[in-house]
Amino acid sequence: MEEAIQKADVLIEALGWIRRFRDKITVIKLGGSIMEQENSLRHVLLDIVFMETVGMRPVVVHGGGAAIDRAMDAAGLVPKKIKGRRYTDDDTLRIVEEVLAGEINEGIARQIEELGGRAMNLNFKTTNVLFGERMTLPGENGEQIDLGHVGKVTRVDRNVIENLCYAGQVPIIPSMALDASGGKLNVNADTAATAVAQALGAEKLIYMSDVNGVRRDKTDPTSIIHSLTDVEARELIRTGVVDAGMIPKVEACLETLDRGVRKVHIIDGRLRHSLLLEIYTTSGVGTEMMKAQ
Repeated sequence: MEEAIQKADVLIEALGWIRRFRDKITVIKLGGSIMEQENSLRHVLLDIVFMETVGMRPVVVHGGGAAIDRAMDAAGLVPKKIKGRRYTDDDTLRIVEEVLAGEINEGIARQIEELGGRAMNLNFKTTNVLFGERMTLPGENGEQIDLGHVGKVTRVDRNVIENLCYAGQVPIIPSMALDASGGKLNVNADTAATAVAQALGAEKLIYMSDVNGVRRDKTDPTSIIHSLTDVEARELIRTGVVDAGMIPKVEACLETLDRGVRKVHIIDGRLRHSLLLEIYTTSGVGTEMMKAQ
């Protein structure tokens, strides 16, 4: 009986958050090691089905770097990275489209359906919702470095995504875009998720990572900082508390806040039901960032 009462208490705690976020759009960025761990991905997708069932409007944006690397290796192609970006020539683009906008995108939608939810994969074969332009990177001497078919999102088809959300479906969006001439572009998944969240005026953007959040001591998972303002986050970067690989993640969160999204979360997608624990409990399990009042 005591165990049953505790379960009821959990539901009551969640009730307030369920009411608060009903009909609110949350963009969830999937990538990294979560995509490689079948069990972790299944639990994340189950959480997403729960969110939609209780009235939230989840939108999924995903990458798939490891799967692309495997497909390139099988094709005898060697991945080339420039400042952390995948150089995308014609052959690489074909594989990125096949794996990212095809196999992974359709697979996520299929899994959500198998778990009892409803999902729509939005790719070049169904309905594309991301539009962009080619991008370059600044070189050391001021020259522009070409990245091939790599781009940034300049426009999001908000109506298609919102219509799906309010029809009770979960939009599944690969990090690829079309340019003005119909050419296909490989887009960084973090920046694609930011563009989608901004266009939709999302309540939250959640980065599913393989770390549990921002830590005061990067070697100590228990030193997680559960709540940060943008001012505090910039100070942590300045003082070196946030360093190395966490800096780009935190800077992406800050940019997202600057673009009007209310809250940004970094959570460990390998933790079972981490999405539900972060959204529907008071303490949460990751780091949430918001603008200072």
